[in-house]
Amino acid sequence: MQPSNLLPISNPNSPPSMLIPTSSVTADTMLVRSEPHIVHSSSSSTILVVQDDDDSKIETKPLLTRAFSYSSSSSSSSNNLVMQQQRRRRIASANSLLSGAVEGCRREMGRAASDTYVVTRLSFRLLRYLGVGYRWIVRFLALGCYAMLLIPGFIQVGYYYFYSSQVRRGIVYGDQPRNRLDLYLPKNMNGPKPVVAFITGGAWIIGYKAWGSLLGQQLSERDIIVACIDYRNFPQGTISDMVKDASQGISFVCNKIAEYGGDPNRIYLMGQSAGAHIATCALLEQAIKETGAEPRASWSVSQIKTYFGLSGGYNILKLVDHFHRRGLYRSIFLSIMEGEQGLRQYSPELMAQDPNIKDAVSLLPPMVLFHGTADYSIPCDSSKSFADTLKALGVKAECILYEGKTHTDLFLQDPMRGGIDDMLDDLITLIHGDSSETIKAKSTPRKRLVPEFMLQMARSVSPF
Repeated sequence: MQPSNLLPISNPNSPPSMLIPTSSVTADTMLVRSEPHIVHSSSSSTILVVQDDDDSKIETKPLLTRAFSYSSSSSSSSNNLVMQQQRRRRIASANSLLSGAVEGCRREMGRAASDTYVVTRLSFRLLRYLGVGYRWIVRFLALGCYAMLLIPGFIQVGYYYFYSSQVRRGIVYGDQPRNRLDLYLPKNMNGPKPVVAFITGGAWIIGYKAWGSLLGQQLSERDIIVACIDYRNFPQGTISDMVKDASQGISFVCNKIAEYGGDPNRIYLMGQSAGAHIATCALLEQAIKETGAEPRASWSVSQIKTYFGLSGGYNILKLVDHFHRRGLYRSIFLSIMEGEQGLRQYSPELMAQDPNIKDAVSLLPPMVLFHGTADYSIPCDSSKSFADTLKALGVKAECILYEGKTHTDLFLQDPMRGGIDDMLDDLITLIHGDSSETIKAKSTPRKRLVPEFMLQMARSVSPF
């Protein structure tokens, strides 16, 4: 017997004890006795202590078995281990979230810094083109005043643009700079929705996809998906780059919009101001490709159900002098249009009159042109003349004029005024057809974003 298997005698005053092993060599029980009385244990893992007190009392106290002690210890250690692992997971998760937030913030700051650098560089480059001319300086100051007067509306629209869950910003559609688009989705996506691919204006110089956020918000509230397509502006690109970007964006909408809940059989193309000119050029170029020997492109004119042009210019050759008088100097405009030959090449009205592309013109979808009669940036005669030209060529075309409306009334002031908006109502009716009244009744009433006196002041100082 090893000394480690012996326990001390419980009564130190008793006579020397005799140690007797129980049952077998493998037994774990020892009997400690101080007299000839021996108490056997039936358990092979229990130690019994027999205490002699005047030969009259014998007390037995079972201790915990080794198996039980080991099990309790193991269970405790296991629980501690699980708790430590859970603690480590929580710490790792917190660290991961923190690092993810920091990395996301870093990316956003990097992107903002990159965009700021590009805009600054292009601004200085643009200044070299503009030179020091009083007209564009006056227009620039007027633009600042105009923006300040509409700032209450811009703040509300900007908040929606950046924080609404219905807006998907910066979706990539191509590999060139500015090849991004924003999607405005209805809250109720219970079936395929009609889609408007929108190309915003900006005098071919200051266009940006976010300019369409007010239109995107109001149409998405009326069960229409809006895709605002961005494109390169001058001097980052010239007119051919802008048309190419617009065509790529339209192609993305035609081929991918079903993944976002859009109906590929109800796609409408819309452009505003310079964006209307660019979108029409893209339509005509695509129609020419489809009637030529070139391989089929990634989208077809037949996929566009209707084209909507808002305050657009379609005969650039006639407008170049008008733009020069308003501060967009002829030299700059010729640089945007890639020279004198570009004035004819990128004038949709003149392109349509070319007998060599008669078959291409016949492929055009129905064309609906909106314009205000008080538009002094691009006179409404531009839309009337283009509609007449298209109808003479067999294209279904219509020009809808709004009495007393300026270039910005239809696109900004009227939507910010709330209440009834004739152009927007006409647009919804053309898209939804027979169900338009039901859609209008269910939609949220248009609320006023800017006080009336500020809208009137903005209208008077508008540089457009």
